[in-house]
Amino acid sequence: MSRNDADVAFIKALAELLNENDLTEVNVKREYGENDSLNVRVSKHMAQAAQVQAAPVQAAPVQSAPASSAAAGSAAPQAAEPATDAGGNPADHPGAVTSPMVGTIYLAPEPGASNFVTVGSQVAEGDTLLIIEAMKTMNHIPAPQAGVVKRILVGDASPVEFGAPLMIIE
Repeated sequence: MSRNDADVAFIKALAELLNENDLTEVNVKREYGENDSLNVRVSKHMAQAAQVQAAPVQAAPVQSAPASSAAAGSAAPQAAEPATDAGGNPADHPGAVTSPMVGTIYLAPEPGASNFVTVGSQVAEGDTLLIIEAMKTMNHIPAPQAGVVKRILVGDASPVEFGAPLMIIE
């Protein structure tokens, strides 16, 4: 196997590592000897963030169609009335809670348990809203202010990017 073939295999392995661990970027410098090295940067460009932000856009049409049915409202407790966003972007809303890190969202403390909050929940400043798992560490995300949860913009077990909007509290 030539060095080029080995480098290609190494880069493919890094790309697999990126996907398997929900990472957005990996930087590696491989030293072969004096003045001989390989610098590799493998990254994903906001593909995961687009998936996270797409969730509320898909929820809006579903909610407006069965508005007259009481059963539809109870079947989808996470869908809420659209909050008054500045320019329609949830991240621009003054009550937006954004992700402080890259990781995986968990809306409940453990599988099968009730969610920390639902749409309409009254929260106090410091209450846990959700958990973001990053590097095998469960990080409780507190409410930055007291208010009512108007929208939940992420799904359980979904990946999230730094700065992505998680929910709206008014």
